[in-house]
Amino acid sequence: MFDSIYSNSTFTTVGQLSIMAAVALVSGFIYAFILSFRVRSTKRFFMVNAILPFVIGLIISFVNGNIGVGVAIGGAFALIRFRSAPGTADEIAGIFISMTAGVAFGMGYLAYGAIVLIGLAIIYDLLTMLHIFDHKSQKEEKLLRITIPESLEYNDVFKDVFDKYLKVCESIGVKTTGMGSMFRLSFKVKMKDPKDEKKMIDDIRILNGNLEIQLLPFTEKDTTL
Repeated sequence: MFDSIYSNSTFTTVGQLSIMAAVALVSGFIYAFILSFRVRSTKRFFMVNAILPFVIGLIISFVNGNIGVGVAIGGAFALIRFRSAPGTADEIAGIFISMTAGVAFGMGYLAYGAIVLIGLAIIYDLLTMLHIFDHKSQKEEKLLRITIPESLEYNDVFKDVFDKYLKVCESIGVKTTGMGSMFRLSFKVKMKDPKDEKKMIDDIRILNGNLEIQLLPFTEKDTTL
């Protein structure tokens, strides 16, 4: 059961390839289905995760020990990586799990590939349900974005409001918007009292001319404007 289906031949036959394709696709769809319960992403992400083990397995089967082809494929993957937008930690982990199982399928170890896919999907779902690595201080962090007219001197204009409502305020940066006619200020903040969010926003609206204000949960992605 745990032996490679390619162990008795140096070439991949149509029958072996068909068996690998069936196991990889079925396992891939089960994996994507289980992962969808806890990972928030798009429908296309789960579709890609479902077929990726088969695609990687197909590539490994075709390489079949050919070093030159393997190097060429590695270069192609590198180009695809640098042309792709970075994803969330969940998406990156999901892709790596799919690729790992795909390598096992491509080498003929179908049982190992299926165990990696389905087993890690279940483990990942269970880990996300546990309240570990959840720090209260991280949940308190908010992203505050304030749009102001270009004529407004923003260095100290909100200082009194921030001192009144915030216990932590860290400037992330400034960005022009509206064809350069406005600025968007970004801050990582912690409220003294979460119930005062509306009061703070109302006070900021008076100072920024009632332009757009956003107060959102803070993530590491927000450190880049």
